[in-house]
Amino acid sequence: MIIAATLDGRHLNQEGRCLPCSNLKIRNMKKICWLLLLPWLLGACSSTRLTHSWKSDSIPEAAYQRILVVALIQESDRSLQEQMEQHLVGDLRDLGYNAVSSLQEYGPKAFDHRNEQEIIRQLSGSGVDAVITIVLLNKEKERRYVPGNIQYSPYIYYHSRFWRYYGTMQYRIYQPGYYVTDTRYFWESNFYAANGEQLIYSAQTRSFDPANTSSMAHEYGQRIVKDLAEKGILVKK
Repeated sequence: MIIAATLDGRHLNQEGRCLPCSNLKIRNMKKICWLLLLPWLLGACSSTRLTHSWKSDSIPEAAYQRILVVALIQESDRSLQEQMEQHLVGDLRDLGYNAVSSLQEYGPKAFDHRNEQEIIRQLSGSGVDAVITIVLLNKEKERRYVPGNIQYSPYIYYHSRFWRYYGTMQYRIYQPGYYVTDTRYFWESNFYAANGEQLIYSAQTRSFDPANTSSMAHEYGQRIVKDLAEKGILVKK
């Protein structure tokens, strides 16, 4: 008969002895719960969400020998432009495609002051038969107040001694209110076939307060490539 439970999950009988079988079952159940929750928790940590995507009814049957990734971002964010291109290029290569970055292939101002026909000839001459654009539509900052709160901790360890309880309440549980600034990025990507002349896919995403631009670029590339594959535009080679 179980009459008590310890903080580490063990169960005791009337004589104060541990019940190993019950403890083992409980620990196994805990492991199973964590394994089931882990994929959801990993997804919840992501800051980038795909908000809308569209594909054309007429998708050409093409192997896409070379895909060019072009990020259109202000010159002041050249580092962000490079990261967004490189991460998407890497995810396309993981899928088996020959993808290249516009910055590395042509430089930052390769398409400036050029007309459409000149650009098409340039892409064809480089073997490019598809283009994916990354456009930063908007970037917003919002300052908000996070109110203080008190969280209840039921563990008897913290309440059994005055100093433990006092220290816990003062340094761990009580959190004063404070101001934070959140940053939102709104992105759009288009997939053009036939040297950039036929739009066959478009998607919009939102990145909410990412940890850093590198992690945002990593998440963005994964979201776009995954959606392209799910819609049958790209296939794993």
